[in-house]
Amino acid sequence: MSDDAALDLRASDADRERVAEVLRDAVAEGRLDMEEFEERLEAAYTARTYGELAPLTRDLPGAAAPVPVSFVKEPVRGGGWAGRVTGGEGSSTGAVAILSGFERKGRWTVPKRFSCFAFMGGGELDLREADFADHEVEISCVAIMGGVQVIVEPGVEVVVRGVGVMGAFEHPRDDGPVDPGAPRVVISGFAFWGGVGVERKLRRSERQRLKEQRRLERAERREQRRESRERREP
Repeated sequence: MSDDAALDLRASDADRERVAEVLRDAVAEGRLDMEEFEERLEAAYTARTYGELAPLTRDLPGAAAPVPVSFVKEPVRGGGWAGRVTGGEGSSTGAVAILSGFERKGRWTVPKRFSCFAFMGGGELDLREADFADHEVEISCVAIMGGVQVIVEPGVEVVVRGVGVMGAFEHPRDDGPVDPGAPRVVISGFAFWGGVGVERKLRRSERQRLKEQRRLERAERREQRRESRERREP
C-alpha cells in the first residue's frame, strides 16, 4: 500500500487518543501554548483519517506518526463494527469462579457461545474492547450465591433470557438505537441467591474525548464572559 493510500485509512479511537497524549506532553513541556494545544486537540478528536492526524504532531520531537505508514499492509482496526466481527474461534470459551473471581477485559474475542459459572464468587466480562466471533453471541451464566457482571458499550443489542430464583437477571438500560452492524449479545442462564447484571458504559477513549470536549467548552464560556466584561468596562 502506498503512503498516500495509507493516509486515507480511517483512524480509530485509540489512534486519536495516542495523538492526544503526545499533545498533552507537548503542552506540559512548553512546546505548545494553551491556545494551539486546544486547537490541535479538537482537531485530533474530530479527525477521521490518518492524513488528518499526522500534521498535528509532525513538528513535535519524538512524536511518531499515528501509524507506520510505510509498512501498512492491511487497514488497522477502526472504531466501526465491521472490523470487530472477525469470525473464527473465540480466545476464551468459558470461566469459573468458586470462592474466587474471574474477568475477561481488554482485547479478546468473544466466541459464539461463552459459558461461565460463579459459586460464592464473582466475575466480570467486559466486551467494550472485544472482537466477536459472530454477529450473534451467547453468554450463558450460572450464578449461585455469586454474581456475574457483563459490560457492553452503547449501540450493542442485548437480549436477556436468564432465570432468577431468589436472584436476578438485570436488563441493561436503553441507550438509544442499535448501531448498524453491531453484534447481538444474548445472555442466558440461571441465578440462585445471586445475580447477573448487564451495564452499558462508554469506552475509555470516548469518555476521555467527552471530558476534553466539556473542558474546552468551559474554557470557551470563560473566555466569552471575560470578553463580555471587558466590553462593558469604560
